[in-house]
Amino acid sequence: MEPENPTSAPESSTPDAKLQDPPTSVHDANAAVTALDAMRSTPETGILQPEGQPPVATNPLVLIFIGPQGLRAGWSLCIFVSLFFGLASLINWLVRLSHVVPKRAPGSTAAMEPLGSIVTECSGVLMILLASWIMAKIERRRIADYNLAGPGPMARFGNGLVVGFLALSVLVFALNLGGWIHFSGLALSGTQILKYAAAWAVAFLMVGCFEEGLARCYLLYTLARGLNFWWALGLVVVLCGVATLNPKASGLWGAYLIALLGLAPCLLLELKKAPSSGFWCATWVTSVMFGAGHTANPGENWIGIFSAAGIGVVFCASVRLTGSVWWAVGCHAAWDWGQSYFYGTPDSGFLAKGHLLNSTMTGNTLWSGGADGPEGSVLVIPTMLLILLALIVMYGRKRAEAAPVIAAEQAAG
Repeated sequence: MEPENPTSAPESSTPDAKLQDPPTSVHDANAAVTALDAMRSTPETGILQPEGQPPVATNPLVLIFIGPQGLRAGWSLCIFVSLFFGLASLINWLVRLSHVVPKRAPGSTAAMEPLGSIVTECSGVLMILLASWIMAKIERRRIADYNLAGPGPMARFGNGLVVGFLALSVLVFALNLGGWIHFSGLALSGTQILKYAAAWAVAFLMVGCFEEGLARCYLLYTLARGLNFWWALGLVVVLCGVATLNPKASGLWGAYLIALLGLAPCLLLELKKAPSSGFWCATWVTSVMFGAGHTANPGENWIGIFSAAGIGVVFCASVRLTGSVWWAVGCHAAWDWGQSYFYGTPDSGFLAKGHLLNSTMTGNTLWSGGADGPEGSVLVIPTMLLILLALIVMYGRKRAEAAPVIAAEQAAG
């Protein structure tokens, strides 16, 4: 998965170091030792060399695994995926033994239990954290480097919450105005309102952490530092092929459409050798993966899969604009909470047990979304564009103002 894209990697704080002529004094000897130690401790290479220089071509076998940024992205990806699925098998086995998560009832309107959802999503978060922590040790990085660091994480998370709930509310209002969703009062009363509101808030916070952690943290970071267009194209083809082979998959054309829409922009960036090419190729791959991963849900349609993949692109853009994944986590959690608990609509064929409002989707499923819920309606497409616009208005100028400073620091460093 080479060549790697050095512009996507985190900057190292290790100063440049060069070996001088043989020392002629104690001071010179100490300086030479310091320079040698600096080269040995450079976390981005893993072999003896000054920071920022290409690997020393001493052992061809080493160069197969080690690049300018340390362990090559392809190997990192293979190790992470193996760790994730290995941990998933172990943790899911332990969860099944506990009998905490009830089995899904057959049918396209299976009920989601808050406790079962919390356990399942917390298990997923644990898998990602463990796999990322191990990779951080192998790559000699911090786990925060995987799109978790950045300015004002709580403020960005809070802003994402507000935008996510408001965007979903605009979509529901449009559906109600068009007669495609009807409400018939409250489904809860008394203390149940607060009880289920809190339980589903925790559950959907964990959903946001798991799904954004999987698609927009380690994978996005690693693919961005080592992906070119041709590798990205191959991965997209594989992802679409695997989804196609699943007999339970539905809405596949939504994933195919995102795959096709990403083809020309990513190829153009590759031909122009744009510094951002690696990031947007990684966005293409992870977004197709995110959409294809939803095709096994029981109530999906092609618009729902397209919206899942499309919002993946928006959330990747949020990582680039805000510097971290926390805005996306907040937006994702608030959208799901509003959809499943507050408005009581279906979500990919599932209904939340303990939702606040009684709602019914009616009319043409192209507009209502049917069993897929609001995110399966064609009206979700302008809603996603509205979210992207809000993101650009909130953070686009800040990034533009910071760009010259970052460029100057890179040139000086």
